[in-house]
Amino acid sequence: MKTLAQYDLEELKLIYRLLHSHLQDEIELMDSQLLHDLQRHLQERARADGVDVSVHAQWATWLNGGVVLKSVD
Repeated sequence: MKTLAQYDLEELKLIYRLLHSHLQDEIELMDSQLLHDLQRHLQERARADGVDVSVHAQWATWLNGGVVLKSVD
C-alpha cells in the first residue's frame, strides 16, 4: 500500500478540495481520520513550499495550484 507521500501532489490536492467542499453536506467527513491525515500531509508540503498555512488565502492559493480564488459578491 502506498503512503500519501507516494501519490501525485496535484491529485491529492484535488481530492482534498472535493472532500472539503462537501463538509456541510456530509458532516461525518469532519471526523474522518483520512481527511485529517490528508490535510496534515498537504499542510506539511505547503510549509515546505514556503506557505504560511495559518493564512487562509495562502493555503487556498497553494491548494488551487497558485490560482487566487476571488469571492463572489
